[in-house]
Amino acid sequence: MMPNLIDKIGDWNPQLLRELKGRLKFFNVAIAVATSLLLQLVVFVYQFREFPDDQYSLMGTYCRLRQGYQGQQNQIYQQLDQDKIYDLNNFFSNNFCPQNQIDWQMWWRDHWEYIFLTFSVIFVFTLLVAGTYLLINDLAKEESRGTLNFIRLSPQSETSIVTGKLLGVPSLIYLVILVSVPLHLLAGSSAKIAFNYIFSYYAILVASCLFFYSAALLFGLVSRWFSGFQPWLGSGAVLLFLFTTIAFASSYNNGLNNATAWIRLFAPWDTINYLFPHLLRVYNGSQLNRLEFFFLPLGKNIVSVISFQLLNLGLCSYGILQALKRCFRNPQVSIISKGQSYLLVAFCQVMMWGFSLQYWQNNSNYYGQYEQNLIFLAIYNLGLIFSLIAILSPHRQDVQDWARYRHQELSSRKSVWQDIIWAEKSPALVAIAINLAIIIIPLLVWISITSVLDTDNWLNSNFGRLKLLLAVALSVSIIMIYATIAQLILLLKTPKRSFWAIGTIGVVSFLPPMILGFLGISSSKYPTVWLFSTFPWAAIQYSGATTIFMAFLAELSVLALLNFQLTKQVRLAGESATKALLARR
Repeated sequence: MMPNLIDKIGDWNPQLLRELKGRLKFFNVAIAVATSLLLQLVVFVYQFREFPDDQYSLMGTYCRLRQGYQGQQNQIYQQLDQDKIYDLNNFFSNNFCPQNQIDWQMWWRDHWEYIFLTFSVIFVFTLLVAGTYLLINDLAKEESRGTLNFIRLSPQSETSIVTGKLLGVPSLIYLVILVSVPLHLLAGSSAKIAFNYIFSYYAILVASCLFFYSAALLFGLVSRWFSGFQPWLGSGAVLLFLFTTIAFASSYNNGLNNATAWIRLFAPWDTINYLFPHLLRVYNGSQLNRLEFFFLPLGKNIVSVISFQLLNLGLCSYGILQALKRCFRNPQVSIISKGQSYLLVAFCQVMMWGFSLQYWQNNSNYYGQYEQNLIFLAIYNLGLIFSLIAILSPHRQDVQDWARYRHQELSSRKSVWQDIIWAEKSPALVAIAINLAIIIIPLLVWISITSVLDTDNWLNSNFGRLKLLLAVALSVSIIMIYATIAQLILLLKTPKRSFWAIGTIGVVSFLPPMILGFLGISSSKYPTVWLFSTFPWAAIQYSGATTIFMAFLAELSVLALLNFQLTKQVRLAGESATKALLARR
């Protein structure tokens, strides 16, 4: 029976069979099972540390006499002085609850609840952190041994190879968790937790594993220069993300109806809070109860909450898998194409704005929160657009090939513009501009139709519609200048052009604001200087509309000169290649 099962696995997915054969050996399996059983024993026994013995306090949680004594104690406290109160406290501490007055049913229920919650948290950290480490470490070893190239050349499809990695590499982690699942289910059943809630937790956990594991494989493919540090960096980033989001989930003041809500939904903590609110007694109620998306009350129904989070994780995992399929065979190609970047940016805007609109609507009198939410949106989009500049900008050889051969392909295309918009080897300036347009369109619509800007708080702060529109124009122009500089650097003949481009953009983006802050040149006293920085928003309220418009014209002039130089360089690259070919004939 076992050989037949192995043959079926090999016929279905040879990569999975290869991974399982290398890991599911007797010693490894025995260690995994023993570790899981030992962990279950430790968790089960550890919960007995608060077992109500013969010396259980009268004021203990599970003593039925507690409420009566507590009421009498409060009445007596109001009539006694400090010395007698001290004696009374000694009396209660030296007298214990009778065993027949202990609520054993409640104690056992809480005991099983603690076990269930403990394993729920252990499952998340073990699967996501340890699984991520194993996947990235496996790719690093395959790369160092040279076997990854053989896998690329195999006749298996990319989907089959990725599936085999996802299911096979963390197989021992899966075994540890599966051995613990029966006790987890028993604890949930004994704690009177509905099975549909428990299975909803499992569904979210599986979806989270698919997302983080796919991201781990993609990170392992595109970060070869980190060498042996890759696994620690990737798993450490996941661990930091989990700790950060669990801190947000434990804070009552950090709601989910703002720009950070989408990022928090990639971690399962808020869902655990929603499914088991009586287990996580950090605050009363769950924030997901108030979750809204474009004013749709998702948090009112468990089906809508779980479905939305599964849809979010599923769509993001699908996008990462497409990027994996794209760059697995050819590591030199960009992670995503220009067309895929448009979809990615549009999806990010829908998700971030979907959680932000109702937050602003429900806090129309709180100017500070509006400003904070706009800052969050600006920071997220700034990181997104900088990432796209690094991903989409082609290198010198790619631009040379495009400039040399594009005239041969234009016969099947409508125009040169269409080639610039979609072709991967063409300069990325137009693609960056399109992505910026996708980002600013919802912001422009909101600025045009919102009534928030007409409130006294915004009028008194000198933030008007015209200034906000000019601020958007300034931001777009400065980002396009950075994108042009990066493309010009990538066209140079110097080695390590990528590092030079990243370093240059980092310096021109963040060094001037740091210098201005170090020198004490604040945006309120010298707003004109800050208008030419990466963060012109800081000086908008202290500048006049005419000054902002003049700064915008100056940046447009710089952008025009840089693009003229870029066009010249691309034309020379194509012409020089053609002349070289003619000279050889």
